[in-house]
Amino acid sequence: MTPKPSPSPAARWIGAPTPLTHASRVVFPADGLTKGDVAAYYDRVADRMTPYLEHRLVSIVRAPEGIGRDAFFQRRPMKGMADGLVAIGEADDAYIAVEGRQGLRAAAQFGAIEFHGWMERFDKPDHPDRLVIDLDPAPGLAFREVRAAARDIRDRLRAVGLESWPLITGGRGVHVVAPLDRTATTAEVEAFARAFAQGLSEREPGRFIANMSKAQRAGRIFVDWMRNSHRATSILPWSLRARPGAPVAVPLSWPELARIRSSAACDIHTAPRRSDPWTNALATRQTIPAGAPA
Repeated sequence: MTPKPSPSPAARWIGAPTPLTHASRVVFPADGLTKGDVAAYYDRVADRMTPYLEHRLVSIVRAPEGIGRDAFFQRRPMKGMADGLVAIGEADDAYIAVEGRQGLRAAAQFGAIEFHGWMERFDKPDHPDRLVIDLDPAPGLAFREVRAAARDIRDRLRAVGLESWPLITGGRGVHVVAPLDRTATTAEVEAFARAFAQGLSEREPGRFIANMSKAQRAGRIFVDWMRNSHRATSILPWSLRARPGAPVAVPLSWPELARIRSSAACDIHTAPRRSDPWTNALATRQTIPAGAPA
């Protein structure tokens, strides 16, 4: 059963921020970054990140004792959740939503590092508001190849009537994200994404692969269409990554992508100094045209 929104006092709560305990605990040991640094980062980017969190179910990567030790995905509500973290759904079918600055602060108190969002917003749970084409390069493939692939995918999406924007993930890849007006269903978006990825792999088999097999991926880019499946998630803009260096998933313009040297080019220190170039993306109203060729 798809979780439905349910009223919650926490969703309307306004007041003092969640107290942060053990703020000096080091959670990025190679970088000397603490739990307090993580909370301060999310406070600085809260206004930019909130539009991507609003009415969206999330999975949170928590690392209460530090990255590399016990990091794990939290998809279900936690015991003792603080104000700003909201349970959506009922009993065993409940998930988590994060309400603005308060929710980010509360999540940091629980040891949150990363935020991965569903494709849909829970007020219209079977109608995605974005299409994500995730480019995952084989180890050793130069980032310039990923940049070029992202631009080519942008052009192919544009040819069928979809504008898109790039997101560096803080890892090795790039997400090409096309906002949607929520008229298409999850099944329709997933089917288009699958056909799109398979079309790329058939046209350029030496460059792209559309299945997860790591054994077959050498020298190629895996076009991960499965991000668009029901209950799948992808990293949200402005999320930290639980990796050495504390990289950040950062939204870019296409001219910016051409200048970026790595998917992990922005980190906890540099990301807050950037503005969000996706203002037009958030305002874009578009859908996958009926019968659109992939």
